[in-house]
Amino acid sequence: MPPVEARVLVVGTTADYIEWIRGRRPGQALFLTDAAVRREAKEPPPLPDEELLCDLTDERQVLEALVRHLETWQLTLDGVVCYDCESMALAARLAGAYGLSYPGVQSVTNCRDKFRSKTLWQKAGLESAAARKIGSAADAVRFFRETGGPCVLKPLSGSGSEFIFRCDSERDCERYYRGIVQGLARRKDHRLYQPFAGDTPDIIAEAFVDGEEYSCDFVLEDGRVRLMRIARKVLFDQDPFGTAKAYILPGVWPEAIDAVAFEETLYRSATALGIRRAVCMLDFIVQDGRMVLLELAPRPGGDCLPALVRRCYALDTLVLMLDFARQKPFAWERPASHPPMVGLRLHAGQAGTLASIEDRALRGDPRVQEVHLLRRPGHRIRRPPEDYDAWLLGHVIFVPDEDNSIGAQCRELCDKLTITVTPEAGCR
Repeated sequence: MPPVEARVLVVGTTADYIEWIRGRRPGQALFLTDAAVRREAKEPPPLPDEELLCDLTDERQVLEALVRHLETWQLTLDGVVCYDCESMALAARLAGAYGLSYPGVQSVTNCRDKFRSKTLWQKAGLESAAARKIGSAADAVRFFRETGGPCVLKPLSGSGSEFIFRCDSERDCERYYRGIVQGLARRKDHRLYQPFAGDTPDIIAEAFVDGEEYSCDFVLEDGRVRLMRIARKVLFDQDPFGTAKAYILPGVWPEAIDAVAFEETLYRSATALGIRRAVCMLDFIVQDGRMVLLELAPRPGGDCLPALVRRCYALDTLVLMLDFARQKPFAWERPASHPPMVGLRLHAGQAGTLASIEDRALRGDPRVQEVHLLRRPGHRIRRPPEDYDAWLLGHVIFVPDEDNSIGAQCRELCDKLTITVTPEAGCR
């Protein structure tokens, strides 16, 4: 009988991440992948022993299929990782079934439930926006009046800017509340919302906090926090509210925030949610020298951030997760200083079918270090609020010029991606 081989179980990630990890750590991972992801992927599939395709909404089927796969290929598991919010609860349950290190189901629920996160943070003395669960448009209007507006409406669970709206009037509250309800009804079978789905979806109203938005990754282990990166977000007014158009790394440090107090806040933000050991991503706003917490997840930042961190710091956060899951020591030290780099997300400005996509002008720009395209001709582009994933075309990593604003350079580089879109009837 051949010897049993140990793998790290990667739960529910995307095809481009799978290709990345296979290239950097061949044969070290077993990918538990939603069958729909593999059907739509442009990347080649892994070897049969490396990937298990399942309906990830059926936990019992997943566990049974995993047992069979491990027996068939003489494999065992020595770690569990997850890079996507919708798969974290499944990852927690599978880690529990195999006795492996991963945040518990309750901790994951605390992170995924945005209202519960805020409640636990406030009990721990940490600052987050005033918020309330609402069940009607009238509740939203009432909250707007009580707080003096503006306010933000969002689902109880979710990710990124999906179904998040800023309301500047009572009419906005009524319109956007209905929009969220309708949007969640269309996506009631999506794994991102299923654990919190119901006949009347839970929606949160929270006070709008005006300030600079940041995102950071840190390691929490042995009662100690180690900051991996802090990035400032670039937002465009014309994009859906809350959409990060780009990330600047390293983020310009808010001078009013003491570094020691910052690390203490990171520690408390995770432990208040029940997390004791994890690689965490925290989004927050700096307003008048205060950190206002937005969202925490036991995973590194996604989108273009792994590529940006790898280029800027020579740190591979996706591979780091494999080592961390295997209990290997975290030995990396963040550089004291580094010239800024920018990760720019490329979005389609029009819905329809992608007929062509050309990036030669982008790749020829001397500022550009890397171009990564997610889509190919034939892709159906849908834009928010109908779809928050299908309009993303890829990302660019670039070194900005000092003589021009980063926002202006982002717009200039976006214009260098040439796409042709065939409109479809009813497209917005």
